[in-house]
Amino acid sequence: MKYRIFKDKITGAAMAALVVSSLFLVVMLGLGLLYYSIPVLKEHSISELLFTSSWQPSANKFGFLPFIISTVWVTGIAIVFAVPISLLSAIFLTEYSKPRLKKAVFPVLDVLASLPSVIYGLWGSLLLVPIISRFAASAGISTTGNTILAGGIVLGVMILPLLVSLFVEIFSAVPVEIRDTSVALGATRWQTVKKVLLKKTISGILASVVLAVSRALGETIAVLMVCGGGKLLPLSPLDSGFPIPALIASAYSEMGSEDTYKSALLFAALLLFIIVFLFNLSSRIILYRIEKRFT
Repeated sequence: MKYRIFKDKITGAAMAALVVSSLFLVVMLGLGLLYYSIPVLKEHSISELLFTSSWQPSANKFGFLPFIISTVWVTGIAIVFAVPISLLSAIFLTEYSKPRLKKAVFPVLDVLASLPSVIYGLWGSLLLVPIISRFAASAGISTTGNTILAGGIVLGVMILPLLVSLFVEIFSAVPVEIRDTSVALGATRWQTVKKVLLKKTISGILASVVLAVSRALGETIAVLMVCGGGKLLPLSPLDSGFPIPALIASAYSEMGSEDTYKSALLFAALLLFIIVFLFNLSSRIILYRIEKRFT
């Protein structure tokens, strides 16, 4: 008996140590990025780095505003594109489709979720970019098709399998008795979905979207291949863009031995770290308020 209690205490202490170490790693990662960003922060103010648009490393000018706006544009388009499609697909699979179809779709989703991002990038550059270019030309807009819109759609397609799988798992966890009770009270299947299923799973849906956005914010290769690499401030989805992860991936190997340039790229990584952290923090606050409201 004493051995079992001792073993239980050791197991609990080990799990607590793992949790603390994971938090410690996150803190150390942030502090490490901050430390290596100090050289560029000494030469340029925060406002100059965040709110100017001139990116000329050879002239010691590091304006991150175009890259920040590109990141927001691409991620926003991806979420607007992916969330409605994945949500409706998950509702169909759980509430309307036959079990055979669900069993056939899940392996396909697993394959799509495991594909390397470079394959999505090739698909976007070979198929999507020419389509956008033709549509823009028909509207009198001159563009090569390598745009923020292309990057957002490619990113949305990439996170679709993840979102559909998460939504299906969330909807499947809702007890059948709740659905049956709603139908027995006279509600249609769609009314049951709107008033019962979605209301019951809203916190899980938002948590899944947060997970997908966190992945979208850090995507590099696929976005780099289709966004065009424009370093000017993007004013519309049909402008070329350069999200922060793509900037880091493309420029880090070309910076040579310039300490300030290296520090600027690590500051870009710090910016991405802060954006993801603040997004997750705000999402947790929203989730807490939603759960408190519906419980």
